[in-house]
Amino acid sequence: MGCYGIGIERILTAAVEQSNDENGFWLPPSIAPFEIVVTPVNVKDQSLLSAAVDLATRLEAAGFDVILDDRNERPGVKFKDADLVGIPFRITVGNKVTEGTVEVVLRSTREVRDVTIAAVVEYFQGVLRAKA
Repeated sequence: MGCYGIGIERILTAAVEQSNDENGFWLPPSIAPFEIVVTPVNVKDQSLLSAAVDLATRLEAAGFDVILDDRNERPGVKFKDADLVGIPFRITVGNKVTEGTVEVVLRSTREVRDVTIAAVVEYFQGVLRAKA
């Protein structure tokens, strides 16, 4: 039997077809499996890992769909995996955490923005919830 309606497979395929580049695809936040991936660059550094866990917890408490990539992998592997899954935003928790900032990367344009850790929730409320 065939289905000629608009199903989830066709919606996902159309989104991937419209939003892709040489590094993979990205999904609109409304249909992405997660809106934000929090990526500590070195999970062996306890200060980076604890900052990443804190960020993920605060964002989840604010109602965002967040995944914490706490695998013991090189940063490039984690970044590529996030690109391949199509997660719209990546928070990179790196050496700037000592200055109280993290990098926020918009997957679709590769725009990188430094955001203070204290203002991360407000930043995403403005970026993601303003469109809702």
